[in-house]
Amino acid sequence: MGKVGIIGVGQSRFVRSFRGSIRELAFEAFSEAMQDAALSTKDINASIICSAPEYDKQRSPSAVLAEYFGLNPQPTCYVESLCSSGTTGIRLAYSLVQSGLHDVVLVAGFQKMSEITSAESQERMGRGADIQWEAPFGTMMPAYYALHAQAHMTRYGTTLYDLAQIRIKSAHYGAQNDKAMIRQTLTMDAFVNPESKFTNPIASPLRMGDCCANADGASCVIVANEEKAKAFSRKPIWILGLGSATASVNMAGRNDFSGLAAAVEAGKQAYHMARVEPKDIDVAEVHDCFTIAELMAYENLGFAKPGEGAALIRAKETYAEGIIPVNVDGGLLSKGHPIGATGGSQVRTIVLQLRGEAGAAQVEDASIGLVHNIGGVGIYANVMILGRE
Repeated sequence: MGKVGIIGVGQSRFVRSFRGSIRELAFEAFSEAMQDAALSTKDINASIICSAPEYDKQRSPSAVLAEYFGLNPQPTCYVESLCSSGTTGIRLAYSLVQSGLHDVVLVAGFQKMSEITSAESQERMGRGADIQWEAPFGTMMPAYYALHAQAHMTRYGTTLYDLAQIRIKSAHYGAQNDKAMIRQTLTMDAFVNPESKFTNPIASPLRMGDCCANADGASCVIVANEEKAKAFSRKPIWILGLGSATASVNMAGRNDFSGLAAAVEAGKQAYHMARVEPKDIDVAEVHDCFTIAELMAYENLGFAKPGEGAALIRAKETYAEGIIPVNVDGGLLSKGHPIGATGGSQVRTIVLQLRGEAGAAQVEDASIGLVHNIGGVGIYANVMILGRE
């Protein structure tokens, strides 16, 4: 089996409310990726469309977007695994290419979350969990991750100060990212000033500053076999390792709340396939839907031992100049979280880093990158390791 490479990436700006249709939103990312790869539509053999259902009225978006992109009559399909839909789509694309069924596969992710109210959005997110035993009682994403924050604080002594440091880092890099929805730098004053909106309680101990925001956005990643990747691209980025795992949908079925077991397992698989270790990763994108999620990712991925993740952010070791730069594009906390587009956006960031095209946030001599993308409250976990030649 030959290598599988990424030859084109694109992303729309993530915004609070996109005025156009899902076609127009997704096309922004599609056109950027096609231009990045210098392809025409005849070069694409198949497409995979990724999003979470029930945020817009379109029943089958894959057919709509494939037509709008000009990809008919190539096959297309729809993939969803909640917030990890984008990387699930890339995993499927890798399989289709590696099997020899297709040479070049396009993966587009999108979400137009402004189509419904915040309350409706929270209700739909809650139904991503168990609708028989949990969702009817009003469980929502902030409350779920608050359970994890409480557990981590109780077990390891993690503090609100540690979580605030993660958001401050996010804001630092988000301000440099012209695709990010929130481009505002922050200091610790935003988290100690009782008049600051960032201290508003959401689900104890999480505050507004600890939570990412819904967004409208799209991303696009083009995957190709080794022959096509080398023919089309001057700087193909290779998919070295893939890991994927699941956990109990019902929180009562889990043994530990201070981490995400699915992320640990997915990371192990990806490291094994890529034949690397956590210490070999030069730059990472992790799923920071909440500050506690990023902190748990440090530990779940082996960048720190359990309970020692806070030490990394206290020492600024997850900044671009640190030993393991994490989310130096601002992450979900600053970019926003358009569910189906998030995974592709993370992959785009790592691809640009490995190409040396990340601008002000470039990590020096980055050659191996990692993407960690979580669906729901650790129900699904995808980890991807990418490398350059």
